[in-house]
Amino acid sequence: MAHEKVWANNENLNKFELKKLEKDGLDILEEIDTFAKNGFASIPEEDWDLLKWAGLYLQRPKKDGYFMMRIKVPTGILNYEQVVALAGICRDFGRDLFDITTRQAIQFHWLEIENIPEIFRRLDEVGLTTVGACGDIARNVIGNPLAGIDPEELLDTEPIVREIHQFFHKNRDFSNLPRKYKISISASYYNSGHAEINDLAFIPATKEIDGKLVKGFHVKVGGGLSSKPHLAQPLNIFVTPDKVKDVAIAVTTIFRDYGYREKRHRARLKFLVADWGVEKFQEKLLELTGPLPERGNDETKGWNAGYFYGVHPQKQKGLNYIGFNVPLGRLYSEEVLEIARISKKYGNGQIRTCNTQNIVIPNVPDDQVEALLAEEIFQKGRITIKPKSFIGYAVSCTGTEFCNLALVETKQRMKTIVEYLDQELELDVPVRMHITGCPNSCGQRQIADIGLQGVLMRTKDKKMVDAYEIHVGGTLLDGGRFNEKLKGKIEAEKLHLVLKDFLQYFKETKLAGETFLEYYDRVGIEPLQAKLDEILEPLGA
Repeated sequence: MAHEKVWANNENLNKFELKKLEKDGLDILEEIDTFAKNGFASIPEEDWDLLKWAGLYLQRPKKDGYFMMRIKVPTGILNYEQVVALAGICRDFGRDLFDITTRQAIQFHWLEIENIPEIFRRLDEVGLTTVGACGDIARNVIGNPLAGIDPEELLDTEPIVREIHQFFHKNRDFSNLPRKYKISISASYYNSGHAEINDLAFIPATKEIDGKLVKGFHVKVGGGLSSKPHLAQPLNIFVTPDKVKDVAIAVTTIFRDYGYREKRHRARLKFLVADWGVEKFQEKLLELTGPLPERGNDETKGWNAGYFYGVHPQKQKGLNYIGFNVPLGRLYSEEVLEIARISKKYGNGQIRTCNTQNIVIPNVPDDQVEALLAEEIFQKGRITIKPKSFIGYAVSCTGTEFCNLALVETKQRMKTIVEYLDQELELDVPVRMHITGCPNSCGQRQIADIGLQGVLMRTKDKKMVDAYEIHVGGTLLDGGRFNEKLKGKIEAEKLHLVLKDFLQYFKETKLAGETFLEYYDRVGIEPLQAKLDEILEPLGA
């Protein structure tokens, strides 16, 4: 029995909500073959946004008819056949660009509607899907890329992630949410799933029940970034692994039935949680799930920021996982195929994607590690277990290269900046730098040591140019804290010079081994603002 659309009679629904009442986003899947046969011109413009439910965004400029496609990769785990299929799609239809996202998914560009049915066929053959990768629906379920092999996890979350992914896949009870909806499920002691920036997050916890120590999860709700970021708030419940699905359904039901549908910019779950408060939210949740135990012991020990570089022993004796840097998440089909070959030769064919846009090759026996690392692709210096400190900790969104929402170019800009910094400056600690091209913050700049926010700036001669604002001090340690904006806009062409001087000041005034976050906590924002002002003064910014 279909659920009742309790919001249908709301007189203040926005235009897109009215459209979704007429036509569910999943309905577009039935029209893809027809569009492919008749070409891009046959797609009604009013249906362009519904193509997101099929994992398709029109790239910039929309009228040219090229698509970005996003493929779901639950908790970042891909098998050999899947990787080979993805490489083939990238080569044959996507102009050889293979991008790893900050939510462990894969993105392609330059796709044409005529080829989408064939791409879908290839994905389906290997058990991959684009459905729900975009749109007002449950997105890719992220988590610990080391699920099942991590010595630093409470329990293996891969089966749980798979169960949740499969439940929401093409589920019409939850295909019309107020906005996008992001779930994180991780039992990593080091918050690999970035819990605090997700709508719904499960984190590792234990509780003594009937005299036995039970492994399970605590729950956080209402996180998200964009122009008004919120940190997810903890509920006072303990969830055993068998109840994760029930809680996920209940939270999603609340969002579906009570989430805001009047204004798109207020339609995320974070606004409902903020307005209701966690007590009211939890009360409604328990009405749907029935009684749940109160919180137990939070087993989170810290935050690894999603980085796994180097060779590390797995929980399985004699096996290792190896973490590699993929500069700004971009690969090319030959590289992907070569990595797939290597992962099969030395491991079990798996590749795992990270929310830092990097990869892990797991299940490598002790006696095969040296031979794997000697492979030519890892000797070239681009894809490496020991990246230089700036390129190795740089994250970027898509930017104006493809994105209609972006204000500025980001990926190439960040590449140029970090390569310059790695030539000019050496630090004894890495500095995490994230760049994003618009307030939507797909580059997750709020959680970076140094976040670069793209803006437009008018120069003295009245020209509009790309520019950036600097934010400092972001982290997801101890519940999280978003970085703070420094005053001043920096013209894009001067950004690398400004950052060099800014980071040189950090180097000269920090303590030995002190991280940027520790430094920021010690000195505060004022000295950094004063230094930036000093740097910008001769530039006339």
